[in-house]
Amino acid sequence: MSDDQNPGLISCLIKISKLRVVILLQVTAICAILAHDLLVRHGSIIGERTWLDTLWTSFITLIGGTLAAGGSNAINMWYDRDIDPLMSRTKNRPLPMGWISPNTALMFGIITSLGGSALFLTLHWKAAFWSLFSVIFYVFIYSIWLKRRTPQNIVIGGAAGATPPVIGWASAASNELSGMNPFDLGSPIPWMFFMLVFLWTPPHFWALALYRSGEYAKAEIPMMNEVKGAKRTLLESKIYCFALFTLGLVPLFWPESGLTLLWSLVASGLTLWYTVSVWQIDYEEEFDDKGRMPSAAKSFFRSLYYLGLMFIGLVLCVAIPPSWLGPLGLN
Repeated sequence: MSDDQNPGLISCLIKISKLRVVILLQVTAICAILAHDLLVRHGSIIGERTWLDTLWTSFITLIGGTLAAGGSNAINMWYDRDIDPLMSRTKNRPLPMGWISPNTALMFGIITSLGGSALFLTLHWKAAFWSLFSVIFYVFIYSIWLKRRTPQNIVIGGAAGATPPVIGWASAASNELSGMNPFDLGSPIPWMFFMLVFLWTPPHFWALALYRSGEYAKAEIPMMNEVKGAKRTLLESKIYCFALFTLGLVPLFWPESGLTLLWSLVASGLTLWYTVSVWQIDYEEEFDDKGRMPSAAKSFFRSLYYLGLMFIGLVLCVAIPPSWLGPLGLN
C-alpha cells in the first residue's frame, strides 16, 4: 500500500487511537488489579476477591481504559493536525494525510473517551473519576495548554499517563472503598504505581525527543532539548532516574507501604539496567543518516521494556506468599 492510499475508516480510527501506546498503559492497569487481588488472597489487604472477580474487573478495565485512552489520543491528533505535517514522525498520520476528516476524528475521540470512562461506573465511581480525570488532563492541560507553551510540558502532562494503575486498583478495590475522597484508595500502593509512571515519563519521552532531535523545533514545540539543550535534558533525565531508584527503595524505609522487600531488589536491579542506557546517551555523538541520535533511541526503546518489566515484576513479587519469603516478605 502506498503512502497516499487511504487504508479505510476503521484502520484510520485505530491509528489515531495509538493502540500500541495504549496497550502499555493497560498493562500497568491490569498489573495493578492482579497485585491488589493477590495481596487480598494473601491476607495482606482486607477484602474478598475470587478469580472470576479478577477476570471481570480486568475485562472492564481493558475495554474502558482502551476506549478512554484511545479517544484522548484521537482528540490530541485532532488538535495537533496543524503541526503533525511538520515532523517526519507524525506527517503520515491519517489527519495530515487527509484520510479522515477532523470532525470525524474529534467526534470519535469525544464519544470513545467519555464512553470508556463511563464504563468504569460499573465497577466504582472512583475508577470512573480517575479515568475522566486522565482524559480531561491529557486533552486540556497537556495537549491544549502545556505542550506548546513550556519545556515542562511532558513533566506535568505525565500525570495523565500515570493514572491507569490507579484506575485499575480502584476498580479491583471497589468493595473496600468508602467515602467521597477520590484520593482515598485504601492503600498507598496505587499511588506508588502512579509515581513510578510519572517519574518514568520525562526520561522516556526526552529520549524520544533527543532521538528525533530538531523535529519539535520545526513544529515550534518547546521540548526540553530544543529549549534548554541536550546536555541540560540529559542532566534532568538522570535526576528522574535517581528518583525512580529511590522509589523502588520505599519498602526499606516505609514498611507500612505494603510492598515486599523483594520488590526493592527487583526494582533496584531493573532501574539500574534502565539508568545505564540513560547515562550512555551521548549528546555530542554524530547523527545517523536520517538525522537521529542512536544512543537516545536505545534508551527510548529500553524504557518501554523497563516500565512493563517493573509492573510484571511487581505482580510476580506479590504472587509469592509472604511466609515463603521470610525476611524478604511483607514487613
